[in-house]
Amino acid sequence: MKPSLQLRLGQQLTMTPQLQQAIRLLQLSTIELQQEIQEALDANPLLESEDDYDQLNGNNDSQEADSMQQQDPPEQSAPDAASSDDDYEEPDTGEAMTSQDISEDLPLDNHWDDLVSAAPVASAGYNGEDDTAYQGETSETLQSYLRWQMELTPFSDTDRAIAEIIIEAIDEAGFLTIECEEILESLGLDDIEADEVEAVIKRIQLFDPIGVGSRNVRESLLVQLRQFPENTPYLAAARQLISEYADLLANRDFRTLMKVTRLKEDELRDAMKLIHSLNPRPGTTVIREEQSYVIPDVSVKKVKGRWLVELNPDSMPKIRINQHYAAMSRTAKNTADSQFIRSHLQEAKWFLKSIESRNETLLKVANCIVQQQQGFFEHGEEAMKPMVLNDVAEMVGMHESTISRVTTQKYMHTPRGIFELKYFFSSHVSTENGGECSSTAIRALIKKLVAAENPAKPLSDSKMVDILSDQGINVARRTIAKYREALLIPPSNQRKTLL
Repeated sequence: MKPSLQLRLGQQLTMTPQLQQAIRLLQLSTIELQQEIQEALDANPLLESEDDYDQLNGNNDSQEADSMQQQDPPEQSAPDAASSDDDYEEPDTGEAMTSQDISEDLPLDNHWDDLVSAAPVASAGYNGEDDTAYQGETSETLQSYLRWQMELTPFSDTDRAIAEIIIEAIDEAGFLTIECEEILESLGLDDIEADEVEAVIKRIQLFDPIGVGSRNVRESLLVQLRQFPENTPYLAAARQLISEYADLLANRDFRTLMKVTRLKEDELRDAMKLIHSLNPRPGTTVIREEQSYVIPDVSVKKVKGRWLVELNPDSMPKIRINQHYAAMSRTAKNTADSQFIRSHLQEAKWFLKSIESRNETLLKVANCIVQQQQGFFEHGEEAMKPMVLNDVAEMVGMHESTISRVTTQKYMHTPRGIFELKYFFSSHVSTENGGECSSTAIRALIKKLVAAENPAKPLSDSKMVDILSDQGINVARRTIAKYREALLIPPSNQRKTLL
């Protein structure tokens, strides 16, 4: 075959660098976007922060005002100054020209839209008055806290070595995870017996928090009860319940407990109150989880009977193109400098347009969510409508994957609290009249039923099915159980109480 040329027509989808950057910025959270903007400010000299720009201009204006005040002669010396105009020289104030003054003498190589900030709304800055500097938190582990108490306790060298092993073997809940035999093996000493190890364990159990270092919940609760005075009401009954009838206590079998302990219902209730005042996991009082802060991307408020959605102006730094550097592209001395400025100018334009596109898409999706879920904002979770990503994608004319990126790690500030945008999407359950009910609304109904139930006779999953069925919501018992477990609500036999 002879080689030949053929012409073929075809279509191909190409991801341009600008589109890739826009998609990447779209799926970033607010904190990640702030980091991305800061990296762009550090890498691209054509970008500048509006806060720094305003601060610089403010300082220059104040310097100019001070210099003008210094140049004005006193009133009584005005005739002398007028008589010596030929010898007068303007004093050198040392004032630096601002970027705006320099740009007035240089031709601009950009359009008006290059100077537009990526921030949609300007907001007033915080003046910083009466602001207390945040010094941070001190995070202390349970082991370090117990080791600090060990240093304050008179231990012998051997007991101190035993206490060190015990403290290292305590988990986050405050329980000892090894036995005495393992502690003896770790020491490797033949002249130490198990009684000495038990004595050290009992001393550590009296550390703060009381009961730490116990082998199980029963031992920890008994250690805590020993700290009460002997004349404490129902102390003996509480000890008997924990030491002899812990299984019946865990199963909340109050009828059997009253029979075996011969306690009346009022006496059992008072003993249970004393037990409930104890901490079954003493280590959790020392270990605290780190607090996570959320910056809302959009805010929703009701104005004149209508729900309005606004972008949070403080969720990202305000950036713009530096006018002075942009004007230098045509006055550069060589081609390399001009090309450097033009390439970074184009990158800055793409970055600003990507951020603007992100803001527009986020605002469009948030408006659609608020329009669909007005019942939630008016009446709460029980009025939540079923909605999936495809519903919003069809309304705003975008792909479902784009809606997924927009709603990931984006938060909305509402009068009912701060919610992730994903929260407003849920599956549906059919109703008796042919309609649909959101799974979020069903969870809210379950919480409402559990909160209003009789503690002595809690509602079972089957009973909840009957109650929801009377309201026209057809849901299976296993679905109720799944939603209840997702809400961390125990079953009915564990919710039963005398208190």
